[in-house]
Amino acid sequence: MSHIGAEKTKLLNRLKRLKGQIEAIERLVGQDSECARVLQQATACRGALDGFIAEVIEDHIREHLVDPAAPASDPRTQAAEELVAIVHSYLT
Repeated sequence: MSHIGAEKTKLLNRLKRLKGQIEAIERLVGQDSECARVLQQATACRGALDGFIAEVIEDHIREHLVDPAAPASDPRTQAAEELVAIVHSYLT
């Protein structure tokens, strides 16, 4: 994943937050917390993971499918941007 070097710090920060959320779920389960609290934390974690996945897909599309020299009016560039928007709307 070397092509995401510019986004590396942002992605690592997302992963650290995910790790914290998973640890919170572990603590809740260990403390026999109410199911609703566990589920609330689990769904927050799922949303964070979906956001991470969306970012990686977006970076992949822009790195491997879009010619950086192509104008914004290029049909392939427009299609790639539409795909990025679809991925974001589905995952976030």
